[in-house]
Amino acid sequence: MHHFFVDRSQVREGKIIIENSDFNHMKNVLRIRQGEKLRVSDGGNTAYTCELEEYKDHIAVCTILGKEEAYSELPSKIYLFQGLPKADKMELIIQKAVELGVTAVIPVMTSRSVVKLDKKKEEGKCKRWNSIAESAAKQSGRLVLPRVEQVMSFQEAVVRMEALTHRLIPYELCEGMEETRRRIGVIRPGESIGIMIGPEGGFEKEEITCALEHGIEPITLGGRILRTETAGMSLLSVLMFLLDQKQNNSENGCERENIDGSIS
Repeated sequence: MHHFFVDRSQVREGKIIIENSDFNHMKNVLRIRQGEKLRVSDGGNTAYTCELEEYKDHIAVCTILGKEEAYSELPSKIYLFQGLPKADKMELIIQKAVELGVTAVIPVMTSRSVVKLDKKKEEGKCKRWNSIAESAAKQSGRLVLPRVEQVMSFQEAVVRMEALTHRLIPYELCEGMEETRRRIGVIRPGESIGIMIGPEGGFEKEEITCALEHGIEPITLGGRILRTETAGMSLLSVLMFLLDQKQNNSENGCERENIDGSIS
């Protein structure tokens, strides 16, 4: 069953209106016919089963057959600030990050980023990256469509992260797995999280200093040096497991306090 994302304003009195590029994709690419069923998400926790009623004036009118409350989203918003990697690695990173529950991916130009994008190339890249994010969201059953934002500088990124509850930066020279465990362990469902990942070659010392000055906490991912396309996925996997576990424990009323003072 084909899956589409709409704004809640497009859900109207038992109907869902699909328009713009999705309308064109439905009619001219997928060639969905009258009476065919499709799945539509409204950006919240509701998934609709619909039937195409008609194409009319450049919109597709769909009749709602049923809806269900689904909870495929993590209980916290996670923002991946990804240092621009070489070649097409960014596409893989976006795809897997969306599958693991990220809210948004923010490409970051760091000192060691080899890729240099002019304005025209950046617009083309962002369009493709968002298309990849949408496909990954549909494949993984997400109800919210994650976005890939415009490329920003490292300095802009650390300022942007100041608004988030938890700010983490994996760094290969950081030591102390217990401290990393503590910093991750105190994260609670509902709190926002920012992850800063370096490109190939990692961060310059000046960038780490800048991050620390902005309250971003360094952590270690273990004794192995991970590639840029692996580091973010590793940390996202840990956070996904942690947040889902804490959410389930909270709903079941079986929270317990850990030795480090965190709740699980």
